Amino acid sequence: MRISIRLIGVLVLPVVLYLVAAALGAGFAANGGRAPPATGVRIYVADNGAHTDLILPAAAFRDIARPEHLGDPRYGAEPYLAIGWGNRDFYLHTARWRDIDPWRTAKALAGMGSTVVHVAHVPAPRVDGSVRAVLLRPEEYRRLVAYVRGSFAAGPVVRGYGARDAFYSAKGGYSALRTCNEWTGRGLRAAGVRMGIWTPLPWGVMLWL
Repeated sequence: MRISIRLIGVLVLPVVLYLVAAALGAGFAANGGRAPPATGVRIYVADNGAHTDLILPAAAFRDIARPEHLGDPRYGAEPYLAIGWGNRDFYLHTARWRDIDPWRTAKALAGMGSTVVHVAHVPAPRVDGSVRAVLLRPEEYRRLVAYVRGSFAAGPVVRGYGARDAFYSAKGGYSALRTCNEWTGRGLRAAGVRMGIWTPLPWGVMLWL
């Protein structure tokens, strides 16, 4: 019995500490003095419950995310791109919730493997509980675009889950400390948006938007 309790403690304690740290990181905001502008460039942040995407005007990425990279090049005319970053092996093999593999997940959180940028060509999103709009000043938007563009690396393009998306080689390493959601939060912080100082989980990103 004592061994079982200790084993449970060894397994549960790191998770609890991680969640506490994530809450603290999300709760303390960078760029706290920022006042939202009256006009500017409208972007969006989407949350699917586990992962966040930046949804940005496609015009700034036409030279990178090209129609010929898609299963159906016609989607290349869409006005927005939903952009996310993550572990390559996990991202490429997890199109749906039922595709989640515990071993693949553990390897990603341990920092094993390279990363990719996922880009989906989408219409203008509708704001709801899982999609938030953020208005950026032109200079803030330029910083965010530079951050996202700086995440792409040279390498082959891989077709995505469907006809409108593709994967691109990326810079940086994914881990439990630098997750896909922290990538989103870091970009928003770089732009100057009020955002938690560490946002490894999706609700930490959406908290301030």
